[in-house]
Amino acid sequence: MTRDPACCTPTDTVQHAARLLQEHDCGCLPVVEDQQSRRVVGVITDRDIACRSVARGWSADTSVEAVMSPNPVCCSPEAEVREVERIMVERQVRRVPVEDGDGCCVGIVAQADLALAGDRGLSDKEVGRVVEQISRPAQPLGSEAGARPELRM
Repeated sequence: MTRDPACCTPTDTVQHAARLLQEHDCGCLPVVEDQQSRRVVGVITDRDIACRSVARGWSADTSVEAVMSPNPVCCSPEAEVREVERIMVERQVRRVPVEDGDGCCVGIVAQADLALAGDRGLSDKEVGRVVEQISRPAQPLGSEAGARPELRM
């Protein structure tokens, strides 16, 4: 995981979030309630900014809250690699915030971190299957509602 990632707040602008993404060379920021508590309330990605803000013609002063994904599933620093993989596959996300027992953001795990993880007992072929399942396009609305891809290893 990446420890102590850059974070933004819901009241920050998407321009501020985009600058943080650029400065830290990352594609996702945890959105925290405030910089003191660092309690995770959402995530914002470069894609969120492009598709939920810029594509709609919204200004750079739009709040992060207007385009972020709220209430992300997080994991603990002690989570097993397979648990993080399960979250990514079920939620079809490429990054999972890591929070401590108080709900404070202490890290973020990216899909690339899983691919590079050492002694987790997965072959390259199994890692490829996990990446494929995480990257699978979401089901169109109305088709097999509630169906989630299964993690096959």
